[in-house]
Amino acid sequence: MFDFDATPSFYAIAQAHPERPAVVDADGSETSYGALLARVNAVSHGLRARGLGVGDVVAGVLPNGIDAVTMLLATGQIGMYYVPINWHLTVPEIDYIVADCDAKIVASSPGEVSALADAQVAKNPDDRSNGVVMWYTSGTTGFPKGVQRPLSGNAPEETMPLYAWFLGEVCDLKPGDAVHLVTSPMYHSAPCAHVIFALNMGHTIVIAPRFEPITILELIDRYRVDNALMVPTMFHRMLQLPADTRKNYDLSSLRQVIHTGAACPIAVKKGIMDWWGPVLYEYYGSTESAIAFAVKPAEWLARPGTVGRPVPTFEARILDENGAELPPGAPGLVYVKSAMSTFRYRKDPAKTAASMRDDWYAPGDIAYLDEDGYLFICDRRTDLIISGGVNIYPAEIEAALLEHPAVADVAVIGVPDEEWGHRAVALVLRSRDVTADELLEHLRPRLARFKHPRAIEFRDELPRTPTGKLSRSKVKADYLARQPLH
Repeated sequence: MFDFDATPSFYAIAQAHPERPAVVDADGSETSYGALLARVNAVSHGLRARGLGVGDVVAGVLPNGIDAVTMLLATGQIGMYYVPINWHLTVPEIDYIVADCDAKIVASSPGEVSALADAQVAKNPDDRSNGVVMWYTSGTTGFPKGVQRPLSGNAPEETMPLYAWFLGEVCDLKPGDAVHLVTSPMYHSAPCAHVIFALNMGHTIVIAPRFEPITILELIDRYRVDNALMVPTMFHRMLQLPADTRKNYDLSSLRQVIHTGAACPIAVKKGIMDWWGPVLYEYYGSTESAIAFAVKPAEWLARPGTVGRPVPTFEARILDENGAELPPGAPGLVYVKSAMSTFRYRKDPAKTAASMRDDWYAPGDIAYLDEDGYLFICDRRTDLIISGGVNIYPAEIEAALLEHPAVADVAVIGVPDEEWGHRAVALVLRSRDVTADELLEHLRPRLARFKHPRAIEFRDELPRTPTGKLSRSKVKADYLARQPLH
């Protein structure tokens, strides 16, 4: 049994327990805490040897694996900003981010990471201070911008206890013996952050080669996974597995499966908890706000559909278009505030100012608070469909359609309509034969008639990011491009 005899921190744990397994890579190779620390220290020295110092920026275009983990931890102990870049982007898109963040070094292959470590000592660097990850996000429109947080100047060992306490409050995650499963690309904020959290709490991380339902179940069973981060699309795909397949895997080790990144239909979440037990923890936030609301399994089962109450240090308000605070039950724009989560968009003070109302940040969602302060998300403000003067929330329609066993995926969009202003259209990916009329009949007892899509069309694929977020703007653009010219 592994117990801490030092402050929670990867660097301290690696020195006290060097033999402890740190990373099981996608190819099955294993790296211990001690071996990882030696590599991390060598890369830290290598970055300094190339003239980089506190506040400088390093970028990585690296797939999930030991090299991506090394770069995170190396920059994280010498006060640098690390920018993980999506390796699926085109060369011009990558070049834009590299130029915008002023990266002094870009690591885009294992060889480049090894070159930083070559001829360097493995001892701890002097004058250690906590680095920060700077993720690039485009929100809903425009070029991506770096979400930049201030450097604390503290050593990593001074910073981690606060995060360990916070994760314990929000997700019941604790330092000690545990295995964390990585299911999504680490260039996204939540998967990346949870890798950092896991290693700083002494957990072993197991990296899935890709998301496939069977692969994930096999890894959970084989490595006795305790905790993981997933997105609702993953849950939906796993629920489509036959019952005879599901029962082949022992998932009893699971304690916390945390989900975020998109709205989770109530039926999907209930289906997973019926299968896995009450292990689903949910939080809501953004790259900018970090974790702002959270809900534990028992709370959610008592209030299905909620994304939780404000987490410690956070405050929340629901405001109308004029900035007036709305009463419980009234939908409006969500605003959050916390001294623990301050940021600015790199090189874009105007965008920073536009996202704020005084000290309050708007993630961009329409939601309401109930009488007990639990938040219920209606939809993204940019996805709202106004048809005949009535607000229609695509996420609500999508959740209802996903309850039909023949629906593998769905996107609901608003398209221009001369009479109604906009009309709702559902684009459906089928798992088996079903007609539009059958799906409309399925919606009849679930949604008011005015919420039904005016048209249902079938598609062979729908564009989603590797973390399961629907690219609604691309869906809409593709749909409109197919329409005949008048």
